Amino acid sequence: MYAKLIFKNVKRSIKDYLIYIVTMTICVTLFYSFLSISSRYYHPDIGIEYDFTLLSDGMKMAICLITLCLLFLIRFVNSYMLRRRKKEFAVQSIMGMEQKTIAKLFFAETFIMGIISIIFGIFFGMLCSQFITAMLLNSYGESYTLSWTLFPDIVLLTICFFILSFLVVGMFNIRTIRKTKIIDMLSADRRNEPELKKSRWIFGIVILFEIFTIWAFVSGVNKVLFYYDSRFVLPVKMMFWGNICFPLATLLWSVWWMIAKRKSEIYTLLSVLLGFSVLNAFIAANVPLFTNKYYLPWGSGTINQYMTFILVDLLFFISALIYLIGNFIVAWKEKSPEHRYNGESLFFFGQIISKLNTTSKTMTLICITLVLAIFLFVAAPILVNWASGYLGIRSMYDVQIFSRYNNVYEEEDLPDDDYEIITDFLTEHEIETVYDCTFSLYLPEKAEFDNRIKYNFPIAAISLSDYNRIREMLGYETISLLENEFTTQWKFIATEEERNSFLTEHTSVYTDAGELTLAKHSYYKEAIGETVYNSYTDVVYIFPDNVCEKLLPVMQNRYIITTKTISYLYALELEKFFMAEYPEQTDAGVGFAIRLSTLQINSTKAGNFVLQASMLYGGIVLMVICLTILSLQQLLDAEQYKYRFSVLRKLGVEEQSITKLILKQLMVWFGIPIVVAIVVATVIIIYFFQTISTEISAYIGMNTLLLQIGTTVSVLAVLLICYFISTWILFKRSITNTN
Repeated sequence: MYAKLIFKNVKRSIKDYLIYIVTMTICVTLFYSFLSISSRYYHPDIGIEYDFTLLSDGMKMAICLITLCLLFLIRFVNSYMLRRRKKEFAVQSIMGMEQKTIAKLFFAETFIMGIISIIFGIFFGMLCSQFITAMLLNSYGESYTLSWTLFPDIVLLTICFFILSFLVVGMFNIRTIRKTKIIDMLSADRRNEPELKKSRWIFGIVILFEIFTIWAFVSGVNKVLFYYDSRFVLPVKMMFWGNICFPLATLLWSVWWMIAKRKSEIYTLLSVLLGFSVLNAFIAANVPLFTNKYYLPWGSGTINQYMTFILVDLLFFISALIYLIGNFIVAWKEKSPEHRYNGESLFFFGQIISKLNTTSKTMTLICITLVLAIFLFVAAPILVNWASGYLGIRSMYDVQIFSRYNNVYEEEDLPDDDYEIITDFLTEHEIETVYDCTFSLYLPEKAEFDNRIKYNFPIAAISLSDYNRIREMLGYETISLLENEFTTQWKFIATEEERNSFLTEHTSVYTDAGELTLAKHSYYKEAIGETVYNSYTDVVYIFPDNVCEKLLPVMQNRYIITTKTISYLYALELEKFFMAEYPEQTDAGVGFAIRLSTLQINSTKAGNFVLQASMLYGGIVLMVICLTILSLQQLLDAEQYKYRFSVLRKLGVEEQSITKLILKQLMVWFGIPIVVAIVVATVIIIYFFQTISTEISAYIGMNTLLLQIGTTVSVLAVLLICYFISTWILFKRSITNTN
C-alpha cells in the first residue's frame, strides 16, 4: 500500500519535484563528466612522452574533494522540498498518519527522484565528457575525435557517491519531520521573520573582526620593532606605520562607540567600521606588493599573515555592506512617506522587509561564494597560461644539467665535470643528439666567491664562444664583442625598467682580467633557459673567451638537444641514473640537478589540466549552488505569497503592475549579492593582476588574457540571466496558480 502511495505522490508532485530533478541532474552531470578522464578504462592517445597516471590520480582527488560542496546543495534542495510540502504533511498527520511514516514516505519519494536524476545525469555526463576530453587533448596538442564511451568504474563511483549523499540527507529530513509540530507545519507559510535590527549574527561578525584587528595591530607593532629602517623609501615607511595606525583607529572607534552609543544603533558602528575595513585591507595589501619590489627581509609567513588580514577585511566588508543595505531599505520605508505610499510601494516594502532578516544572511553567504566562484573562473586561464608560458622557458633543451655552488666554501670543491655518464646513457639507448654543449659559468672577481647574501649573489659570466653555441642550438644569430667589451643576457621575465636601471649603473665591470666596458649592443633578451643564471639574479655577463680563461669557474652546465623526443620511461630512467651518481647535494656542498623536457612537459601539462579543470569545476559548482539557492529561496517565498498577491488582485491591481512588483522584488534579492560580489571580485582580480603583472607580460600577453576573461565573463552573464529569467517566469506562474 505504501509503495502505491509513494508512486502516486511522485506522479502527482512531479512538477514540484522538477527543480529537484533538474538540480540533481546538473550535479551528477558535472561529477561524471569531469571525473570521466580519471577512469582506468580511459586511454587517450597523447604520445609516449606522457604518463597519464599523474593526471588521472590528481583529477580524481581534486574533483571528489570539490564535489563535497554539492552535499550542501543537495541538503538545501531537500529542505526546499520539505518546506514546500509542510502543509500537506500536517494534513496527513491530522488524518491519523504517524509522522515517522510521513517522513519515510517523503524520503522514499526524494530517493526515487534522486535515482531518476542519477540516470539522466550519467547520460548527460557522457555527452559533456566529450568537452572535457576535447579540452584535455587540446592541452596536449592532439586532435579530438568524437567517441561515445561509458566508463563502468566512474558510473559505479557516481552512483555510490550520490546514493550515499541521498541517504545522509534523507536521515536529516526524517529527523526534521518527526520533530516538527503539526501547528508549525500549518502556519509555516504565514509567519514573518523577526525584524532585522533584532538579528544577532552581525554582532558575532563584528566581534570576530575586532579580534583580527587586534592581531593586525600587534603584528604591525612587531614588524616596526624588528624590521623598520629609517632608510626605507617613503611608500615602505607609510606601509609600516599604516599597519599600526589604521587597526588602532578601528579599535579606538569601537571602544568609543561602546561608551557613547546605544547598542541598538549598530548601523552607526558598522558604517564607520566599513570604511576602516577598506583602509585596513588597502594598507595590508601593500605588504605582499612591497616585499618583492623592495626586497623586504621577512619571509612567506608574514605575507600569508597579511593575506589573512586582507581576507578578513573583505569578508567583513561584504557582511557589513549587505546588512547596511537592509537597514537602508527599512529606513527608506520609515522616513520617506512619499515613496512608501506611492502606488504599490507599501506592498513592495512589506515583501522585502518581511524576509530581510533571514535573507540578508543568505545573501551574505551567497555574495562571498560568488566572489570565490568569479575569481576561480578568471584566475584559471591566467595561472594555466602562466605555467604554460614558463614551461616554454624551462624546457628549451631535451636535457639540462647544471650545478650550484651556494653551499660550497672551498674553491677546490667546485665542480669540473663534463658529465660523461650522460653520453654513455644516450649511446646505450641509441638516442642521437643534434646539439651538445658543456660550459662553465664564472665569477668576474674571485673575491665574490664568499658573497652568499640572498638577493645579492654575484652575477655570473659566460664566455662568448659558449654563449654563441647556445644561441646556435636555439636558432638565434651569433654575436660578437670587441676586445675588453662585455654585454649582458637577461631573463625573459626581467622588466625594461630593471634592465635600463642596471645598465645605467654598470657601464663597466671590474674583473680579475681587468676592466671591461659595456658594448654598444648592451643586452640580449632572447630566452635561453633558466639555469644559466646565478641564484637570485636575472642577468648574466658575456665576456670574451680570453677574459674567462683568467676567471674562477664556479658552475658547470651541459645542454643537449636530441633528434627525437625522449620517451617518458627513458627520461625517468635517465633522471634516476644521473641522481644516483650526482646527488642533489654532495658532502662538499656542490648541488647538482638534471631537467629533462619530457618530464617537465609531462608534469606541467598534467598539473595545468588538473588545475584548470578543478578551478572551472569548482567555479561552476559554486555558481550553481549560489544561483540555485537564490532561485529556490524566491520560489519558496512565492508559495507563501500566493495569498498576498491574490488580495492585491482583489483590490484591483492590474497584472502588469503585479509583474513589475515581482521583477523589482527579484532584482533586489538577485541584484544585491551579485552586484556586491562583482564589485569585490573586480577589486580582488585587479590586485591579483597587479601582483603578477610581470608574469602576465612575459608569459601570457594582455590580448590573450583579455580575450579569455571576456569569454568567461560572457558565459557567466548568460548563466545569471538564464537563472533570473527562469525564476521570474516560475515565480509568476506560482502566484498565478491559486488552486
